[in-house]
Amino acid sequence: MNKIMIKPKVLKKGDKIAIVSLSRGLLGMPFCKHELDIAIRRLKELGLEPVIMPNALKDVKYLEEHPEKRASDLKQAFMDDSIKAIITAIGGVDTYKLIPYLMEDEEFKTAVLDHPKIFTGFSDTTNNHLMLNRIGLATFYGPCLLVDLAELDEEMLPYTKKYFEMFFVEKNGFEIKSSPIWYSDRESYSESEVGKPRISHNEVHGFETLNGSGVVSGKLYGGCIESIYDALTGVNFPDEHAIYEKYKIFPSEKEWREKILFLETSDVCSPPEELEKMLIEFKNRGIFDWVKGIIVGKPIDEKYYDEYKKIYRKVFSDLRTPILYNVNFGHAVPRCILPYGAEAIVDYDNRKIIINEPIFDI
Repeated sequence: MNKIMIKPKVLKKGDKIAIVSLSRGLLGMPFCKHELDIAIRRLKELGLEPVIMPNALKDVKYLEEHPEKRASDLKQAFMDDSIKAIITAIGGVDTYKLIPYLMEDEEFKTAVLDHPKIFTGFSDTTNNHLMLNRIGLATFYGPCLLVDLAELDEEMLPYTKKYFEMFFVEKNGFEIKSSPIWYSDRESYSESEVGKPRISHNEVHGFETLNGSGVVSGKLYGGCIESIYDALTGVNFPDEHAIYEKYKIFPSEKEWREKILFLETSDVCSPPEELEKMLIEFKNRGIFDWVKGIIVGKPIDEKYYDEYKKIYRKVFSDLRTPILYNVNFGHAVPRCILPYGAEAIVDYDNRKIIINEPIFDI
């Protein structure tokens, strides 16, 4: 069944934005205090009023042991109609544990649709996105607090800031373009690094078509491939797949057929043989036959850049499904926003991505 996604409103100056820690509890650790301060200042400079949710600054151990508290913060943020956006602190590994608390809560699910808000984050936040997508909310695979708003340089990275500022603009659509510059991950995020620029590199590849051709349109869906693979198989957490099955988080075959799938690898930098194993799992389930096309994120630090290309070509050698590679989203630095459920047109011949509809309720 094709579901009409509920879209949030565009942000305005003075709007409240909730800060949530839905996975690793790094935000409240003393060694992150300088990053939190930078992020709060930047949000205020953008005209937003940050609201730190009650458990967002709890430590790593507490939040690991209390997924119900993480879930409670997300529920409170959606229940509060004065809050217009939600930004996640950072990713992690066990965000799926929030799903039962929230999907069993009718009050939460009603609030998501009655008080739709911008929700942004990436990495293991994939689990939150897929859950909210199943409920019916259009969210954004995009910047998070600690690595984007808290960028240690004097300003946010220009490409990332440009796409973050789209949350304030009513448009009928937009183009996702290749960033002319990419940045290495920092070796340290300590306070001594404040004001220091990242190591930057000129983009020499741009978007690359690895398989197929032509122009396709479909609804955007996807996330971090390691997170999705874990949910498909339960390889790291045995109960994860059962939770996804119980709440029917993943699309049905019919729903997959309307989608353009976006995938990106995490900062774990999975070796090529691991990527191949994950892709084969997707392939064996028929997903690559069903979807209209694939968009693949730039690997962080361009690690395994050419090796990953070879793996994609190998796995897709007997498929016509088109693949566009090296797109600036997810763990790539800088990063754009990808709106879940929005119709995208991907021109694999001319290597272009167009978001072909308004991403907000206008």
